[in-house]
Amino acid sequence: MATVVLLGTLDTKGEEYAFLRDRIRADGCDVVIVDAGVRSTSPLADISADEVAAAGEANRAALAAAGDRGPAMAAMTRGATAIVRRLQAEGRLDAILGVGGSGGSSLISTAMQGLPVGVPKLLVSTMASGDTRPYVGSTDIALLNPVVDAAGINAISERVLVNAAAAAAGMARAGAGFVSTRGPRPVIGATMFGVTTPCVTAARALLEARGYEVMVFHANGAGGRAMEALMRTGVITAALDITTTELADELIGGVLSAGPDRLEVAGVLGLPQVVSLGALDMCNFGPKDTVPERFRGRTLYVHNAAVTLMRTTETECAELGRTLARKLNRAAGPLTVFIPLGGVSSISTPGGPFHDPAADAALIRELKAALRPDVEVVEMATDINDPAFATAMAERLDAQIRARAGQASIASSGGGRRTTENPKRIKRGRRAAAAGQGLRPVEQV
Repeated sequence: MATVVLLGTLDTKGEEYAFLRDRIRADGCDVVIVDAGVRSTSPLADISADEVAAAGEANRAALAAAGDRGPAMAAMTRGATAIVRRLQAEGRLDAILGVGGSGGSSLISTAMQGLPVGVPKLLVSTMASGDTRPYVGSTDIALLNPVVDAAGINAISERVLVNAAAAAAGMARAGAGFVSTRGPRPVIGATMFGVTTPCVTAARALLEARGYEVMVFHANGAGGRAMEALMRTGVITAALDITTTELADELIGGVLSAGPDRLEVAGVLGLPQVVSLGALDMCNFGPKDTVPERFRGRTLYVHNAAVTLMRTTETECAELGRTLARKLNRAAGPLTVFIPLGGVSSISTPGGPFHDPAADAALIRELKAALRPDVEVVEMATDINDPAFATAMAERLDAQIRARAGQASIASSGGGRRTTENPKRIKRGRRAAAAGQGLRPVEQV
C-alpha cells in the first residue's frame, strides 16, 4: 500500500490534518503523520513533535518554554527534514502533503526540498498566490492556494482539502508502482530561452541520438538554480550552458536572476561543460509598466504581455564578459566557450531590435581578455541559432564526455558517428570555427 506522509504543525492545524488523514485512507493509502508543532504534542501524530525536535537536536518542551519563535522553527525544521528523509529512505514515503500559513509553509517546504526530485510533494499554502520562490526553491513542489486561511474546515477549505488529499493519494499510488523504461543514461543539463530555442533544440536532438539524456531548463532564474542543484546531487554530469542570460539579470537588477553563484557549480565540480553567450543581450522585466523608471529611456522590447526585455548596453556587456570569465576560470574540468559572432539571440541579429555590434564586441572582447589562457574558445561567424553552431557545441560536449569516460562511444545503443571534424587549433590553445562546417576560421584578437 502506498504511503502519504502528512507533515505539519498539529498544535494549530490538528483539525485539518485529521480530515486529510481520513480522506487519504479512504482513497486507499496508508498515512504517516509527522507533527512539527512546538507548543504541544498531538495524539494524531505517528511521529511526535518531541521526536521531531530531538531529530533537530533540541528539546520541544524547552523550545516552547523559551517562547522564541525563530530558534524553535529552525530546530523543528531541521528535525522535520531529517525525519522525512529517513522515511523516504525506509520506503515509508511515496508522497508528502502539508498545509500551512507562512511559518508552516516555510518549515514544510524546507523539509520537502530535502527529498529527491520525483518524490510527489504537495503544499497547501496561503503563500501560493505570491512570490513562491522561497517555498519551491529548485525542487518539484506543487503549490495549492487554499483561498481562505488554514483555520478550520469550512465550505471552501473542505473542498480544497478534499482535492489535496485526492491528489496526494493519486500521486503516491502512481509513484509507488512506477518503473521507468528509459534506463540509465548520462545526463546533460542545457539552458534555453525563447530566443535561443532553435539552437538548444538542434543540439539536444544530436546528443539524444547519441544516447544522452538532455534535461532542458528555462533560464528564468529558477531554471538555472534547479539545473545546478541537480549537478550537486549527481543527477546531471555535464553542462550545455548555451543560455547564460541569468547573469545579466543578476548584474542589472532584472527579475530572472539565478543568484550570485550561477555558472560556478559545474566548474567547481569538474564537470564537462560547453558554455555560450545566449541572451546576454537582454535583461528581463515583467509587463512594460513595471520596468523601473530609471530604465524607461532604454531600448525595450515587449516579448509578450508579461515579459519586457531591455537591451544590455556596451558598458554592461563589457562587465558581463568579465563576470563570465571570472566564473569560468574556476573550472576544474573540461571547458569550451563558444562565441557566435553573428548575434547572441534571435533578436540581436542584423535587422533585429537588439542588434548592437558595439555592445556585442565589448562582451566578446572582455570575455576573451579575462579568460585563462588555457581555456578553449571557439568563435564562429554565425548567430547562436544557426544549425552549424548548435552542431559544433553538441559535438564538442560529446567529445569532452567521451574523453572523460575513456571510451569510444557513450550511446547505449545505435549511437551516431561524429560527422563534423574538430575545429583547428590556434594560438593560446584555443580554437576557431571548423572548415568542416563550411565556415572560415576566425582569427583570435
